[in-house]
Amino acid sequence: MIVLRLLPGMLMCMVACQAVAVEGKGAPAEVPKAVSASTYTLDLAGLYREARLEDPRVLAAYARARSAEAQQREALGGLLPQVSANANTSRVLRKNEIDRDIYNNESYSLSLTQYLYNKPAWERYQKSKSVKDQKGQQAEDTLAEATVDLAKRYFVALAADDELALVQAERRATQKNLDRVTSMFDRQMAKITDKLDMQARVDFLAAQEVEARNQVQVSREALAEIVGRPITEPLSRVRNDVALQAPTRPLQEWLTQAVETNPQLKASRSGAEAAMAAVREGKGEHYPQLSLSLSAQQSDQGYDNTQAPRSDSYVASLGVKIPIYSGGSTSARVRGLYDEQLAAEEQLEGIRRQVVKETTTAFLTAQAAVEKIRANRNALSSAQQSSVAAQKAFSYGVVNAVDVLTSVQNEFKARRDLLKTQYDFITNLFLLNRWAGQLNQDSVDNVNVWLSPVPEPTLPGGDVARLDARR
Repeated sequence: MIVLRLLPGMLMCMVACQAVAVEGKGAPAEVPKAVSASTYTLDLAGLYREARLEDPRVLAAYARARSAEAQQREALGGLLPQVSANANTSRVLRKNEIDRDIYNNESYSLSLTQYLYNKPAWERYQKSKSVKDQKGQQAEDTLAEATVDLAKRYFVALAADDELALVQAERRATQKNLDRVTSMFDRQMAKITDKLDMQARVDFLAAQEVEARNQVQVSREALAEIVGRPITEPLSRVRNDVALQAPTRPLQEWLTQAVETNPQLKASRSGAEAAMAAVREGKGEHYPQLSLSLSAQQSDQGYDNTQAPRSDSYVASLGVKIPIYSGGSTSARVRGLYDEQLAAEEQLEGIRRQVVKETTTAFLTAQAAVEKIRANRNALSSAQQSSVAAQKAFSYGVVNAVDVLTSVQNEFKARRDLLKTQYDFITNLFLLNRWAGQLNQDSVDNVNVWLSPVPEPTLPGGDVARLDARR
């Protein structure tokens, strides 16, 4: 009876298993596609965050800033009270012709010393504060310089990718013309020189393609040097809907901000202040020093280690140290420090002039780059029309193959010039913000929105004419 009751369930299970097997044969299960890291793009902001944590230049600069901060605390310690404690215990064997004694002696003391007036120590502390500010500002300047370097290498890598794609596209276009000329030559409609010229150009572009591939690897290695890892991800490219505009603020505002906030200039000012404090510290060696000392002592040790009743003593003393003559070394040191101060002031003026020059240059270059981009777009449009016209004229026998080659070269040269001008413009914006003292995470993020979040090939679908649609 039990078997009969279980028989329907067993039959249903067998039918279900057969149905699943048939379904598995007819419609195989879809295997999920693996996700490769190469499908993700790497943008400028991501590299910037990595560089802040991995660039040895930045890490070393901030380590020096932390060291200067610790040195400031050390200098401050010379102005604070100096407290020390001392404990001493001894076992004494004392004997003579009459008796022999063995006893213990103990003494404890606590002392405090505080400078009431110590000009060298005070100026040393002031110098350490200026040095701390200087190192911190130098770290900010190093970060800004490293950011500009990162941006330059990033766009060099993009330019290398563009060059490879353009060389490949030009070689394909020239190969089509070569095939066309070869067909015409076979029908005795073209000259052998036209065919040879086309073939020579194709071979030359093949050699250029090898060099372009090498430059792609070299440019990626330059980025890897900064972040400390291989760069294998595709790089985000400049979006095709971005309108690149020149800075709207007048030049004088940029110069005023640069003189006030440039970290390199601020570091130089702090260096000059530290040099002035060093001079005051040197002169302070001529000044008297006044100190207060407090001490307390408990001891049962008498003269010549004899045992005596325990006694407590408390002492307060006021000390004055007056330098009289040190062989002229103090005056010589002051003269040397004064010359160091003059050198620091001249260096400050030199850096101020450099900041003004670099800010002006970056501003004017950015202004000119916008006009140059507009001119390069017009040049590209004209070169495209000239290339199409030359190929049509060649089919009618009006021009020769050399004219076609020249028009194709001019077209791709115009494409290269346009791409290079765009990258140069963005790089100059980084330079302008760097010298104006406002290159930070926000500056990188503002430029990063100009980059496409997904990789876009320079030549979609391999069609040469579609390249201009992206630009």
